[in-house]
Amino acid sequence: MTLRHKIQQEIHDRGPVPFSRYMEMCLYDPEFGYYSRAQEKFGKGGDFYTSSDVHAVFGRLLARQFEEMWRALDSPGQIEVLELGPGRGLFAQDVLDWSEKTFPDFYRAVHYTLAESSPSLAERLASQFRKRIEAGKVTVLAGLSGVGPSSAAVAQTPTGEAAHRSAPLTSRPTRENHEPEGFGCSRAEKPPKLQRTLSPEVPLIVFANEFFDAQPVEILSAKGSLRVAARDGRFLDEWAASTKHELDFLDHYGVHPDTNGRTEVALRSQSLMTRVAAGIERGFLIAIDYGYTREQQLAGRYLDTLMTYRRHITSPDPYQAPGAQDITAHVNFTALSGAAEQGGLQVKKLRTQSQFLLGIGEATQFADAFEECRLPQERTKVAMQLKHLITPEGMGDTFQVLVASKGVDASAVETLSGLSFCM
Repeated sequence: MTLRHKIQQEIHDRGPVPFSRYMEMCLYDPEFGYYSRAQEKFGKGGDFYTSSDVHAVFGRLLARQFEEMWRALDSPGQIEVLELGPGRGLFAQDVLDWSEKTFPDFYRAVHYTLAESSPSLAERLASQFRKRIEAGKVTVLAGLSGVGPSSAAVAQTPTGEAAHRSAPLTSRPTRENHEPEGFGCSRAEKPPKLQRTLSPEVPLIVFANEFFDAQPVEILSAKGSLRVAARDGRFLDEWAASTKHELDFLDHYGVHPDTNGRTEVALRSQSLMTRVAAGIERGFLIAIDYGYTREQQLAGRYLDTLMTYRRHITSPDPYQAPGAQDITAHVNFTALSGAAEQGGLQVKKLRTQSQFLLGIGEATQFADAFEECRLPQERTKVAMQLKHLITPEGMGDTFQVLVASKGVDASAVETLSGLSFCM
């Protein structure tokens, strides 16, 4: 059986499914989903690049920011960094290596947790970080960062032995009509606890780079909410009445599409962010992704951002190669910030990746990037890679940075270099 056949069978048994369910199966089906496949997804030989693929300076600069956050928390004896969707672990490797070399006090205090939904990537991470797992510095949690079904997840304990944990960050809806989740928990509801390695009272930094863009979305048009039907071996668009949750989301955070337009509604991301925020008793959140604000949508931009990536080629057709292509949607940062605030976080003004990284690197003139360069041609190459990360022509203005805190003195938050760039 292929993923196409599996989706078609579900549609045959239960009727047309919400687009979020189709996207969920394409990305996170445990057997055939894109992120469950063993094939390379990142870098030149994969389907797309991340900032960590460009140069190690991305992780080094964030290590500097994490160390500042640790000091803003009064340099506790323990702190946990929880990375959502770490992929191959390049970022974590760069952060840990640079922290061990440059910030030894912070390195002694930090425990790094990698929450990865892909079983194959989780196994790869467990092998890659074996020595640090055995040393008690790293934990790999499998099944916690995606939207796959609730099941026992394997965690690598500090001794490297397998332990079982349950309750992933999000799980697919079990209601028979597939009604999407709401865009936040009500005040009377308590979101499920965030899975982490250390106890809740230990300060926490949650880091999510290109994580929320891969969460399933609903698609709305003037016709209603998109349902995926199947006929003669092909997937087809059908439309159903939009739910109250979907329309409320657009009323609060988005723009209702015109006659020929479409827009995404990120209900899953909202529920996930509310849970993440509630799971931070004291600490920080950094979320970096390509995205937009409601103001930009009101100006007529970012109204239909769903896109697929395969072998570095983009396409707007999500039905073309289910399970063999990445499917993403730009992040609505107005909505994400609202969910973070609902979870008790104090959200700072949005920065671009350019502003954020320039703020961190300005004081040292980006010595983190050039320290290992010995020849002029090496410096030239690194300068070009750094330029790609921070300039508008590269990734600098495409990516937005959401920084939020809880239980941290406001004056200490203001000293963070990532927030220092003049707006």
